[in-house]
Amino acid sequence: MGQKSWMAAMGGGALLLVMLAALYSTFLWVPTERTMGHVQRIFYFHMPSAVIASLAFFVVFVSGIGYLLSRKSFWDRLALSSAEIGLTFITITLITGPIWARPVWGIWWTWDARLTTTLILGLIYLSYLMLRACVIDKERRATLAAVVGIVGFIDVPLVFFSIRWFRTQHPQPVLMGGQGSGLAPEMRLNLLLCVIAFLVLFAWLLRLRYRLETLSEEVESIRQGVLVSRGES
Repeated sequence: MGQKSWMAAMGGGALLLVMLAALYSTFLWVPTERTMGHVQRIFYFHMPSAVIASLAFFVVFVSGIGYLLSRKSFWDRLALSSAEIGLTFITITLITGPIWARPVWGIWWTWDARLTTTLILGLIYLSYLMLRACVIDKERRATLAAVVGIVGFIDVPLVFFSIRWFRTQHPQPVLMGGQGSGLAPEMRLNLLLCVIAFLVLFAWLLRLRYRLETLSEEVESIRQGVLVSRGES
């Protein structure tokens, strides 16, 4: 087994262990919340997915700056890979939120500041991927995508601060939320474990997606070379 294969196997094994630990902790170890009951356990998937989505879009933001400054394809591939994964995690956030809200609030959705800015964030990065699919020229596509990725990241801090700046139906922050906020020690530990599990999953997916994009570009380069050698364009 080669070094890369060994590292991939180790990474997959670590991911499996930490995900199993997070699932066991969430469903069998952490105490049930007194007010909301078992439905509160969705929180341990909802919040980490939002955190990782923000991290993924931060990678897109940094990669966009990196591409505009260097014009290296590495940054463009990294941005694309992270954007796709980030959109997946923000979708998980938008799905788990209403599932949690229905039994607690009595409604699936309300257009408050946190929910609306989160939905807009998902639409921004959906548009980012649609832009990439519509522009054929590689350099122009990468440049436009970098600009959209940089500008679109503005919504991430808006999502974060929305429940601090506005009165919303969304629960107030349980971490760094000021007096009266917080989690029981077991819940805080379980949340940390779930965030770590999602972080490992993000790193694993990012590595795989970046490798896939690299191989795709290599195949496209070979195809173009064959067409040129045949006199086709």
